Amino acid sequence: MSSAPRIATVFGGSGFVGRYIVRRLARDGWRVRVAVRRPNDALFVRTYGSVGQVEPILANIRDKASVRAAIAGADVVVNCVGILVETGKQKFNAVHVEGAARVARIAADQGVSRLIHVSSLAADANSDSAYARSKAEGEVRVREAFPGAVILRPSIVFGPEDQFFNRFASMAMLSPVIPLVGASTRFQPVYVDDVAAAAMRGIDGQADGGIYELGGPEVESFRDLIQMMLQMIRRRRLVISWPFWLARINAWFFDMAQAASMGLFTNNILTRDQVRQLRHDNVVSGIYPGLEDLGVEPTPMEGILETYLYCYRPHGQYEAIRESASKMRRA
Repeated sequence: MSSAPRIATVFGGSGFVGRYIVRRLARDGWRVRVAVRRPNDALFVRTYGSVGQVEPILANIRDKASVRAAIAGADVVVNCVGILVETGKQKFNAVHVEGAARVARIAADQGVSRLIHVSSLAADANSDSAYARSKAEGEVRVREAFPGAVILRPSIVFGPEDQFFNRFASMAMLSPVIPLVGASTRFQPVYVDDVAAAAMRGIDGQADGGIYELGGPEVESFRDLIQMMLQMIRRRRLVISWPFWLARINAWFFDMAQAASMGLFTNNILTRDQVRQLRHDNVVSGIYPGLEDLGVEPTPMEGILETYLYCYRPHGQYEAIRESASKMRRA
């Protein structure tokens, strides 16, 4: 007689990090509920498993009833929900603190065996950034409700769907100048599938409850990361350091434009809170365990970035052929 299938609920499972966790869960034979606010926009996750194995369902972590329904009967819960910009009712406190605590509390009430909470390496209760403070407070509330929770703190996450390298590569296609706020700020980018692998260690019970800081093998300044990206897309651009005082002024105008438009315009360019974040390095502290402690070997950036940034080259996928032909002519 076959045993009942294992069920995992992944909040935000159609997002950048969430979809990689969902894919790994499906590959390991789990039935997966992808809990999202817009299930119709997440239908693509069905292709990650066999028919009926992965299903998007309606849930909003700001709503108790929908969270309870999404968790009912689940063995494991993963919370990947996070925002970078506040819009409408999607505020840092509502999502990162109250929403995270709600998921943890209901998971504990319903007897869920394991909870994985994806936070951020920027989490800091004493930060001048509202984003960083909310992430830190959310972690505290999660551990209060679910003491055995596995909390993952990734640095900037890179991969084919990322909003970091793709964003600046798109900018490089249009502009001869790339302004950087906090050009000397250091980052430790981590590959998205390494984050998913770390989450799976917690899901499978191979990681003890607590905080894990996830960073890749390289620590680079913001400027060096952009220069690496430019080299890969074969474009020469002027990279300039934007002073913090000037960045704050620009960000204030963008924030005011969002407020004045009453939601018609979302400030995805630069917010005042992001300017505050960019004053601080985003690297692992060494205080908490990391990828290696979870048995995950960090993936270097170069081999992965090449696989998806090629489309930003002057001749896209044909750039390598042109370079090869050019070398043959010179020979």
